[in-house]
Amino acid sequence: MASADLKDELNCSICLHFYTEPVTLRCGHSFCQGCIKSVLDTQEGSKAYTCPECRAEYPKRPALQRNMKLCNIVEHFHSTQVTQKKAGIYCTYCINSSIAAVKTCLMCEASLCDLHLSVHSKSADHVLTEPTSSMESRKCPTHKEILKYYCCKDAKCICVSCCVFGDHRGHHVELLKEASEKKKDRLRKVLEKLTSKNDETEKNVQNLKEHKTEVQERASTVKAQISALFMDLREQLRLLEERILSDISRQKDKVSLSVSDLIQQMEIKKDDLYRKMSHIEELCRMADPLTVLQGREFGRSDYDDGSEIKEQVVDDLDDVSISLTLSSALSNIVTNTKKGFSVQDILLDANTAAVDVAVSGDLKSATWSKTTLWAKTPRRFKNYCQVLSFQNFSSGKHYWAVETSELGNWRVGVGYPSIERKGDSSGIGQNAKSWCLRLCQKEYLVSHNAKEVKLDVDSPVQKIGVYLDYEKGRLSFYQLGDPIRHLHTFTATFTEPLHVVVLVWKDGWVRIKN
Repeated sequence: MASADLKDELNCSICLHFYTEPVTLRCGHSFCQGCIKSVLDTQEGSKAYTCPECRAEYPKRPALQRNMKLCNIVEHFHSTQVTQKKAGIYCTYCINSSIAAVKTCLMCEASLCDLHLSVHSKSADHVLTEPTSSMESRKCPTHKEILKYYCCKDAKCICVSCCVFGDHRGHHVELLKEASEKKKDRLRKVLEKLTSKNDETEKNVQNLKEHKTEVQERASTVKAQISALFMDLREQLRLLEERILSDISRQKDKVSLSVSDLIQQMEIKKDDLYRKMSHIEELCRMADPLTVLQGREFGRSDYDDGSEIKEQVVDDLDDVSISLTLSSALSNIVTNTKKGFSVQDILLDANTAAVDVAVSGDLKSATWSKTTLWAKTPRRFKNYCQVLSFQNFSSGKHYWAVETSELGNWRVGVGYPSIERKGDSSGIGQNAKSWCLRLCQKEYLVSHNAKEVKLDVDSPVQKIGVYLDYEKGRLSFYQLGDPIRHLHTFTATFTEPLHVVVLVWKDGWVRIKN
């Protein structure tokens, strides 16, 4: 009866079978690991997770803690029941009925039920084991004696004869139970480590699942933002188109009206000239001298009214102003689109440049030089051909672009102003105070604190975009092209302002793009 009650207590309330890898929620209820995971999976997307037993709610997916004690009990009980059932091991002395054995005596070579075990000899010679029908496996194959000892040297179970005058004479031996307990202790330690690693792995899996969910949610948010942005851009472009077309129509109407007025004036003058020409032609055709002489006299005043007929200066369509308006409006739209982060105009500080680094007059380019260009000062780098920027960033989101040489060596990145100016670890990427993307011997790598990661690129990286989010501790490098390709992102907790750092060597050069 007690056995049946215990069996009921060892059943999972979800699958109603023996616990399999039992785990416990914070509310104290235990379930099979697979069962509770399936239940929690079905609850994803709901406002809260609940315990199937007591309905306790958890705002986030609860962590599952392995119940070691319950696991050991289930394993022991289950193995005992299964072994007895499969092997059909019954009490040797219960001849009138088949009663399951609970122990086997190796000395008597008999299996015993609870009743016969209670009256069995308690002598140490009578070694009791779990019920078994294979007595030979419990005896020494050489001396046919019960295995009682464990040879620590040979890691083998042996009998008394093996220990006294057999092959294991003089070896360090222990009783099987003592050796077994020691092994169990070692196994428990291994199990603890494995359990800890398993819990850590489960936690990592859970974190990855949460990260996956966050990425999916963020992707949905960003997609909605992008859709809204393009909808707004289309509306702005539509309004801009209407505005420009309206301006063109207005200019056209103004020019048309002005030209129409001039045409009307010219038509009136043309009619007057035509009448005068017709009258003169008629007089010239007359034969009567008296009529000709008595006719109207035409002089200079008839064709010269004080102003010569010149080419009229008329209004024209001002397509330059239209283009300027369009360019300015489009520039404002682009500027507003980029308002999430500022596009930086980086200038290099020549006072920090190594003596063999040439800085251009516009402070945009750095080139390696074979000759010494500068006098040595404490602010200049000594061991590495590099230079800092004037600007530094201690907050916000920033973006800048650079162009690099296809050959030679170069590095681009950021670093703290406290970076060492000399020494083997003063180079960008060689210390904990700087991060960089670099070209070295035709290989592209990212480097921080002297740890390098090789990048897999299929084309020269000569146009690079750099994005810095100071608060989030993100520094990202992109290969600019069609399409733009993400190269690498560093994550860190920045503790000082960050300067742009450029290194050039062996025909390498870097130019900051506007």
